[in-house]
Amino acid sequence: LNRHLSPLPPPTAKVGKTSLIMSLVSEEFPSVVPYRAEEITIPADVTPERVPTHIVDYSEAEQTDEQLFQEITKANVICIVYSVNNKTSIEKVTSHWIPLITENTDKDSRVPLILVGNKSDLVEHSSMDTILPIMNRHSEIETCVECSAKNLKNISELFYYAQKAVLHPTGPLYCPERKDMKPLCVKALTRIFKVSDLDNDGILNDHELNFFQRTCFNAPLESQALEDVKNVVRKNMSDGVCDNGLTLKGFLFLHTLFIQRGRHETTWTVLRRFGYDDDLELNQDYLFPPLKLPADSTTELNHNAYLFLQSVFDKHDKDRDCALSPEETRDLFDVFPYMPWGPDVYNTVCTNDQGWITYQGYLSQWTLTTYLDVQRCLEYLGYLGYSIIAEQESQASGITVTRAKKIDLQKKQTQRSVFRCNVFGDVGSGKSGFLQAFLGRNLMRQKAISEEHRSYYAISTTYVYGQEKYLLLHEVFPDFDYLSDGDLACDIVGLVYDVGNPYSFEYCAKVFKQYFMDSKIPCMMIAAKSDQPEVKQVYGCSPLEFCRKHKMPPPQSFTCNTAAAPSRDIFTKLTTVAMYPHARLRCMCTCNRCTFCLCQNFLNSELLQTVRAKLYAVVLRRSFLQQFLHVLHHNSLPHFSFSRLCLPLFDRHVSQADLKSSTFWLRASVGASVCAMLGFAMYRLLLKSR
Repeated sequence: LNRHLSPLPPPTAKVGKTSLIMSLVSEEFPSVVPYRAEEITIPADVTPERVPTHIVDYSEAEQTDEQLFQEITKANVICIVYSVNNKTSIEKVTSHWIPLITENTDKDSRVPLILVGNKSDLVEHSSMDTILPIMNRHSEIETCVECSAKNLKNISELFYYAQKAVLHPTGPLYCPERKDMKPLCVKALTRIFKVSDLDNDGILNDHELNFFQRTCFNAPLESQALEDVKNVVRKNMSDGVCDNGLTLKGFLFLHTLFIQRGRHETTWTVLRRFGYDDDLELNQDYLFPPLKLPADSTTELNHNAYLFLQSVFDKHDKDRDCALSPEETRDLFDVFPYMPWGPDVYNTVCTNDQGWITYQGYLSQWTLTTYLDVQRCLEYLGYLGYSIIAEQESQASGITVTRAKKIDLQKKQTQRSVFRCNVFGDVGSGKSGFLQAFLGRNLMRQKAISEEHRSYYAISTTYVYGQEKYLLLHEVFPDFDYLSDGDLACDIVGLVYDVGNPYSFEYCAKVFKQYFMDSKIPCMMIAAKSDQPEVKQVYGCSPLEFCRKHKMPPPQSFTCNTAAAPSRDIFTKLTTVAMYPHARLRCMCTCNRCTFCLCQNFLNSELLQTVRAKLYAVVLRRSFLQQFLHVLHHNSLPHFSFSRLCLPLFDRHVSQADLKSSTFWLRASVGASVCAMLGFAMYRLLLKSR
């Protein structure tokens, strides 16, 4: 930080402001004092606050008013020097200098002022009785220091307070007239208290106080020191300590006491550690740390972030019902400047029978925010104090940036946990019902959803071969001519048509042909409202023939008109195809339990693929060798010359033992495969009989 310090003299000469500067530099009183001292820079390593300080003198005899105004606008703090033995110079502080500075500074960003009473060695009394009323009238005055340039009294302290006035100003924190902290300061400290209250019981116990102390000051408090702090609060407030812990009122009182005793740096250290700037607003660098996001990559929460969010949920789920009631939700977001979740969130994630967001729905909503708007997620984590509570460098450490999708396709595997399915369909085809069915809501429950609270997203978890994955459904508005890049960017496409509407399938066919026929994004046709009688679609071919022609899975029947929650099998299929877009999945049950799935897993295993590749290579070499020798036998060229040249070459690669061993392993692998299939079939039969 580059601090600009301007000691300004009143019009009355000989107050000693230049002598103060020269005494600081030379550490002795100067015998000859010029009209104006040259600009001096104090290095950072010799100042208590470790910041460089520029000291700029002003001389009315050598400088114009315009130069004075320029210096005022550049200054971070201004020292007004008066002589303690000159009443006129004291009066000039309020009659001339403070009005002049006020006129030339921005009203919203007042420059802190330091009143400096010089020549204290010439009087036996203090001028503080005269100065205190001035300080009470002008909130921009940080403090007053009496000093002596001749005796070097309080010279270093003067410039220390000047630096402190810039780095730890009183103005944003405290109102001298009311003798209390300002509302913005109270609001910031209240948020800090609630973030630090790890169990949300309204009290900072010894463990939480020690964590707070270590977080802000890198050192825990001794047991006796903790008791001393609580005893001070007890003596001054009846409700400041409860159950041997510090309440919010006690916490605020403690900081008020720090400020009143001149220890502003303590409160400022706490505020800045929790992300606040000089205006008591959360710093943009704190809320939005840098995060590189390459093209074709997505963002997900990592394990540490999920653990943190789980602790936040547990902290506010007071009735332990694994759901957040409206009161608990408001309490959770009380540390936010606004309510981040609107009414549509209840139709985006899973809720319980009372309509409250469940634990799974809570994590799903955070996953959705991270995927769609990672900057918003970083902001939200900042409000919750993720970097502080989780002891991480920033919120960005809780985000995983996935590798590009094209690399996943090349390697035929992915580490992603969130897969997006864009749902297309004509008006009335059942897209909204399809999204709500994913959240476990049948047709009767869906009728209670109001149009203004409708959501175009739905997210929940599915299990693919035993792995928990998030499936994000996005309903695309059926405007065929205006599909944006966001409408087309996804992992799988769901094409929904109404089996009872003969014109419904045509829209899906057009969307597929125009946007997805030549892309690598897998598509799945969904025959919605399958509880109704199926009618013939007015199109060149049936949906089944269309799917066969374009090498798509057959249309998947679906209905949400059920007594209980709709079946989730279709959503497991969508997630599986999105996770393995390169695989040709002939069995669409993806249950990982049926005989076909278990056999497919075995046949597609890496071990069996390696054995098969080696067997193919051996068989091909053997076949080639036999054909080559047959040609030599019937050829008119000298047989011995070719055999001498070629046979040693083949002998090095394929011996008789190799051929026998390859035959053995071929038979063994075929036998093992047959036994495995029979074993799986027997296992399934036993399960059915049980």
